[in-house]
Amino acid sequence: MPRRKLGTRARAAWSDVAVRAGLGTSWLSPKLGLGGGSIIGGRVTLALDRGALARLAVGRRIVLVSGTNGKTTTSHLLAAALRTAGPVAHNSSGANMPDGAVAALSAARDAKLAVIEVDELHVAEVAEAVDPVAIVLLNLSRDQLDRGNEVRSVAKALSQALAHHPETTVIANADDPMVVWAALPAAHVVWVAAGVGWTGDVTTCPQCGRTLAVGDGHWACECGLARPQPTWSAEDGAAVTGGTRTPVALNLPGRFNLGNAVMAMAGAAVAGVEPAAAAAAMGAVQEVAGRYSTVWHGRHELRLLLAKNPAGWAETLGLLDEARPLLVMINAREADGRDTSWLWDVPFEELGPRPVAAAGERSPDIGLRLSYAGIEHTTVADPLGAIAALPPGKVDVVANYTAFHQLQRRLAAAAGNGESRA
Repeated sequence: MPRRKLGTRARAAWSDVAVRAGLGTSWLSPKLGLGGGSIIGGRVTLALDRGALARLAVGRRIVLVSGTNGKTTTSHLLAAALRTAGPVAHNSSGANMPDGAVAALSAARDAKLAVIEVDELHVAEVAEAVDPVAIVLLNLSRDQLDRGNEVRSVAKALSQALAHHPETTVIANADDPMVVWAALPAAHVVWVAAGVGWTGDVTTCPQCGRTLAVGDGHWACECGLARPQPTWSAEDGAAVTGGTRTPVALNLPGRFNLGNAVMAMAGAAVAGVEPAAAAAAMGAVQEVAGRYSTVWHGRHELRLLLAKNPAGWAETLGLLDEARPLLVMINAREADGRDTSWLWDVPFEELGPRPVAAAGERSPDIGLRLSYAGIEHTTVADPLGAIAALPPGKVDVVANYTAFHQLQRRLAAAAGNGESRA
């Protein structure tokens, strides 16, 4: 017995060393200009203690947020709602692999509540480690074709993961057939009518392959798979549940963000936060990791938007101001997916006439796609050069993941050199 006790103490002590090493690395990384630190710190901790995530999760009520699009926004909204009940650990930078979860929990070790954004391919691993009180599942569509699997395969893997956690409540989007199919084996499901703006991956039933019958906000298949009756609904600027209507006044644009907010409210309710308190807290969120923010650069007022796949672009197109010039910036690094063939599924033909510039490391790819869409444009790989090529005034900027963060760094550096104004 004494030896076992000593072993337990030794493991706890070593785990603490691993966490401190990770926190130190997270602090040092930005000082050396090597990155934000939220990923490398978690990697260091996991390298020293493979069980760190499970140990850091002990005694916490953790909500996971996953799906192809909207994870970062929804997790920010949910974290804001849960902060009305106490401190919250949150991987706010969007580092959504296990190392990002470790870094978030390490940075807020006293927080009894946590919101962890999780890449859909890592839900099983993270859920096994943290035993979440709830999992919010937003949507499923094609993303990073060279890294991820076909959408149905991703949904099947998620389905198996959810079935392994009978005590976890799953908050699932009833309007997405792929999500419904994935969530059905879960023991406790709260269905939310959050809407879906992209149907390119669910024209056929994920269960049997037949064509889905879609209309009047409902969908169904001959095999029996059909849209469940939702407990929560996003309706005309409000969340509706149990006959109660709670207004949701967001500072984030788009109908899809109302859906994200209602999904977050349903997740917050599982953690004990009332809808009115959640809505008020979410209304104070002004931007999400720089998304939707406005930045001045020289004579240009830039509104920064992120879209990384066809589903994201389908929602983003509705946000663009027809009177504004547009900069589209595309990279194809590991975090983006190396394959840019997804650009051909985006209906750029809907852009209409306006000054357009294509930039980024894969500017020729987006330039070619714009040419085939009949959109006149200028291709300038350097984003600041592309901005300079557009008329002065308000400009919409849409970038995919690494391009977005690259542009943020370039704009911050330019501001530090006196080239921008707030």
